[in-house]
Amino acid sequence: MRSPSEVAFRARQEAANVFLLATQPRFRGEARLQLALPDGRQVIKALRDSIFAAEVIRNADLVLRHEFPLFGCSLSTGPDIRWRHDYRHNRGSSTAYFRRIPYLSFDAVGDHKFVWELNRHQHLVLLAQAFLFSGNRRYLNEIFKELESWLEQNPFQRGINWASALEVGFRSLSWIWAYHFTASCMPDSFRRLFLTGLYRHGLHLAENLSIYFSPNTHLLGEAVALHALGTLFPSFPGAAKWRSRGAQVVLAQVNFQVRPDGSHFEQSSYYHIYALDLFLLFYVLAGRPAQLRSALKLMAEYLFWLLGPARRITFTGDDDGGRLFHPYGLRDSFGRATLATAGVLLDCPAFGGNLEDLHEQAVWWLGPQVLRANNSTPSRPQGSRLFSDSGTAFLQAGDLVVQIDAGPFGWGGAGHSHSDTLNVIVWFNDERVFVDPGTYTYVADPQERDWFRGSGAHNTIRIDGLDQAIPSGPFRWASKPKVSLNAWKPDRDGGLIDASCHYREFSHRRRVLLRPNRLLVFDEVQGSGRHSCEQIWQLGPAAGQVNLSFSAPKSAVESKFSSTYGAKCPGQSLVSTLEGDFPLQMATLLEVGSREGITVERARQILGD
Repeated sequence: MRSPSEVAFRARQEAANVFLLATQPRFRGEARLQLALPDGRQVIKALRDSIFAAEVIRNADLVLRHEFPLFGCSLSTGPDIRWRHDYRHNRGSSTAYFRRIPYLSFDAVGDHKFVWELNRHQHLVLLAQAFLFSGNRRYLNEIFKELESWLEQNPFQRGINWASALEVGFRSLSWIWAYHFTASCMPDSFRRLFLTGLYRHGLHLAENLSIYFSPNTHLLGEAVALHALGTLFPSFPGAAKWRSRGAQVVLAQVNFQVRPDGSHFEQSSYYHIYALDLFLLFYVLAGRPAQLRSALKLMAEYLFWLLGPARRITFTGDDDGGRLFHPYGLRDSFGRATLATAGVLLDCPAFGGNLEDLHEQAVWWLGPQVLRANNSTPSRPQGSRLFSDSGTAFLQAGDLVVQIDAGPFGWGGAGHSHSDTLNVIVWFNDERVFVDPGTYTYVADPQERDWFRGSGAHNTIRIDGLDQAIPSGPFRWASKPKVSLNAWKPDRDGGLIDASCHYREFSHRRRVLLRPNRLLVFDEVQGSGRHSCEQIWQLGPAAGQVNLSFSAPKSAVESKFSSTYGAKCPGQSLVSTLEGDFPLQMATLLEVGSREGITVERARQILGD
């Protein structure tokens, strides 16, 4: 049931939207970008001969051919871009009033992610950068041509590209950067058209903040964009209110969304990067407010550990394929640019990376001086660490590194969490032995959505083929499990973590013991009656470099892996299965160099039971 305050809020919101639809407001003044962003020409001078510059030109040339680098692949649109079309699934949608667009219905609009990612217009920033690097006006003309066609095909408040305020926010930020880089080259007639379009984006954001609908990264991203518009375009009517309202929401959300250990409350490694980028951009544009600094340091430290010794993140929980700035390159390395930006902003050299990490983001946000000041080599987390609020634990012994999820599902309906409690991910020599399979899709295939986020896709156990929680639509879990940490005993040779997960009528206790060249995982499942219990291991590239032993019969099973949203390739898992009356016990032993083998009795001896 909605509260009276929510009902009143939504009523005012809808009245405001109808008013905007009816009046179609215009901006008739002049707007100069407030000087809060680095001079793009100076950044270009610093990066002109870099690998990054060459990559920008290469990707911009693809965009000129309308082959858009999205989700790690190329999306071809042909010469005339249909901005409301899902090109991957060949489905389009109308220009109905945005509230009437069922954007989560695949049958009605296709996969909204493939529509929205193109309409974030981050490739326009790429084209603007390429123009500055090369001076070639083809890139500039493409920006103006695409913006004109977009404004024609997406009337204010109509169609799928107005249906999510977050997407309006993303597009606003892209348009800000494109204007920052190209405003001096814009024809006067086009500038008036563009500024009216950008002003309308601000009006839409101001009336459609996701206070009740999605008070998570949606609300955060919308508020950051609204604050940016109010800060950088002070001549827009209402700009001061936008700036104030955006800042108010962001500062409230850092307390709400960031846990005391620095982790993001969505319980997703991707959304942690995404949220940290949003907070960092706000931090820059708001003049580095002191009340954000401690939370940002904690978030950066959590990301530092998530990246691990290899500085490549595992996408646990949902990964929607996007990025706040420059969504190009190796996806599992995206967090490096975020961490490098945090390192500069927060004066934390340990978070810094190499020069290439600064090229993607920090230099554009802060200026070329960050390159001259960078003398650090990338640091690597060493030893063991527990982040108690997220339940994420790290153990290290020599070349073996282990990440364990001993924490709860995410906040609320846990829409971006996966059913992966007590999941174990392992690296050997900086390569993954056990992996997380990724996300693949949100709405295009409900069965695949449930498989990729289900317990059977993760390195945990599954009882009777059931998930730890009950799926309730694509973005909600019902009956979330309760998780408890029983023991955390790190030492210089690895250590032990002991945690339990309680769901349905079952209790699953997992102990993970790491020693040099050896990892023991021991599972005990309590309950009543006869059941089938599977211990599942999704294999990564380094699985062939270690020896694996199981106390129960195992079989190799065909699996799936998704490196980014919308992409899927074959994978392989090993599944150890035991059927019988509960309680049951199962053990897996990972060894480097030797092959001792494992039984339940031997596992108990190793654990000292």
